[in-house]
Amino acid sequence: MYISSLSLSLTALALVSPCTAYPQNRFSQPVLRTETDAQSRADTIKAAFTHAWDGYYQYAFPHDELHPVSNGYGDSRNGWGASAVDALSTAIIMHNATIVNQILDHIAEVDYSKTDSTVSLFETTIRYLAGMLSGYDLLKGPASDLVTNSSKVDVLLTQSKNLADVLKFAFDTPSGVPYNNLNITSGGNDGATTNGLAVTGTLALEWTRLSDLTGDPTYANLSQKAESYLLNPQPKSAEPFPGLVGSNINIATGQFADAQVSWNGGDDSYYEYLIKMYVYDPKRFGLYKDRWVAAAQSTIQHLASHPSTRPDLTFLASYNNGKLGLSSQHLTCFDGGSFLLGGTVLDRDDFINFGLDLVNGCHDTYNSTLTGIGPETFSWDSSSVPSSQQALYESAGFYITSGAYILRPEVIESFYYAWRVTGQETYREWIWNAFSAINNYCRTGSGFAGLTNVNAANGGNRYDNQESFLFAEVMKYSYLAFSEDADWQTQKGSGNKFVFNTEAHPMRVST
Repeated sequence: MYISSLSLSLTALALVSPCTAYPQNRFSQPVLRTETDAQSRADTIKAAFTHAWDGYYQYAFPHDELHPVSNGYGDSRNGWGASAVDALSTAIIMHNATIVNQILDHIAEVDYSKTDSTVSLFETTIRYLAGMLSGYDLLKGPASDLVTNSSKVDVLLTQSKNLADVLKFAFDTPSGVPYNNLNITSGGNDGATTNGLAVTGTLALEWTRLSDLTGDPTYANLSQKAESYLLNPQPKSAEPFPGLVGSNINIATGQFADAQVSWNGGDDSYYEYLIKMYVYDPKRFGLYKDRWVAAAQSTIQHLASHPSTRPDLTFLASYNNGKLGLSSQHLTCFDGGSFLLGGTVLDRDDFINFGLDLVNGCHDTYNSTLTGIGPETFSWDSSSVPSSQQALYESAGFYITSGAYILRPEVIESFYYAWRVTGQETYREWIWNAFSAINNYCRTGSGFAGLTNVNAANGGNRYDNQESFLFAEVMKYSYLAFSEDADWQTQKGSGNKFVFNTEAHPMRVST
C-alpha cells in the first residue's frame, strides 16, 4: 500500500514508543575512517544515485519525477524534467559522464515557454534555473574535462536566459515584489496580494549569477529590487527583533503584512541567502551580511529554546505577537548549517558553537525514531504532549506532530557543514547513519519513496513520489562528505570558490 500525497491526517498517525536507533552515537566516539573507508562509502552513495536515476530514466523521463512504487511518473514542476535538471550538478560532481550527457541532451530540447500548469517562480528558480547555472559553472570550471563538446555546455547558459526571460514578467508589479504563481501563457498570475518572505528572498543568488554570466544586469536588478524591501523592512513593527522580520510582503507596496517570525518553511531560505549572497560577493552584498548577523544574534537571544525534558538540546522557536511557538520542522534543520557557514566565513566562534547546538538538536530527531530518520514536524511544548508520546518526549525532548518523511535533505545538509567546518568525524558518521537509514527504508525497486511515519515499523506506508531534490540534495550532501576535497566543497574561513543555492546547486562565487 502507498499514499500518493502528504495529508493533514499524518498528524494523527499512531506513534510507537521511542527507540534509540543509533545509541552508539551518543555514548562513544566514532572510529576514525581511513580514505579507503571513505571511498567505499562514496561509492555506495554513487550507486544509490545511479539506482534512482536509472529508475527515473526508465519509467519517468523526461517527466518531472518518478513514482517509485507504481513505476509511473508525475509532472508537478511543469513537465520540463525537474528530476533531470536537479540531478545535473550531482552527476557532474560524481563524474558520471553518461548521465551528464543524457541531461544535457534533454535540456537542449526543453521549451520553457510552454506548460499546461501554473509556474512557481520560487521552485522554478531554485531547481531549473539554478540547476542549469550550476551545471554551466561546474562544466566550464573544475569539471571541464567531463564534457568535450563545449556547445552542449553553452546551451545551459542559453536556456537559463530563455527561462528567465519567460519568468521575468513576475516582477512587473507596482513595487517590484514579484508574484510567485504565474500563468506564463497569458502573462497572468493568481491574483495574490502578498508574497512570502522565502519566496521573495530566495531569488537573488540565481538571478544575480545569470546577470554576471551574461553581462545583462536586468536579472540581478529585478531580484535585488525585490530583496530591497526585505533588507529595509517597513513598517518598523514588522521587525520585532533586529534582523528578524515578518512572513508576508504586500506586492503592491513592498510593506510587510505581518510580524510573524520563524526560520521554518515559508521564511527559511530568506535567512539562508543573506549570508550566501555575502559569500558570493562580499563587496556587493555587505548589507546582506549585516542583516544576517543581526538576525543570527537575535535568533540566539530570542528564539533559542530548550525542551524541559532535555535542556541540553537547542531548537528554534517561532515568534508572533509576544508568544513563542514551540514547534519546528525538518525544513528548519538547515539552520545549523547556516550558522556554521556564517560562523566560519565571519570567524565567529559564537555562531559556530550555536550552529553545532542546532545540529545536535536536529540529530536527536533522527537518533530517536524507529527508522533513524527525523519527522516532518515536531514539538517540545510540554503542555500539549500526547499521552502516547510521553515516553518519547521524556527521552528525546520532542514529540512528533507529523511523522512523514518525503526525502528531505536539511538534516544531512547541516551535518555536512558541521563536518566541513569542524573536521570532526562524528558528523560524517551521522551523515552515513542518516543515508543508510534512507537507503534501507525508502529504497524501492526503481528509486526512493517517502515514508508516512518514521517512528513506525518499517516507516509505515510509502508515498509514491520521488522528489527531485533527492538527486540534488540528499545524494549530493551525502556524497560530498566522503569524496575528495574539490573546488565545489564548502571550505573553512573565507576561501569558498562555490556557494550552494537552497537546492544544493553550487555556483561559482563572483570573486
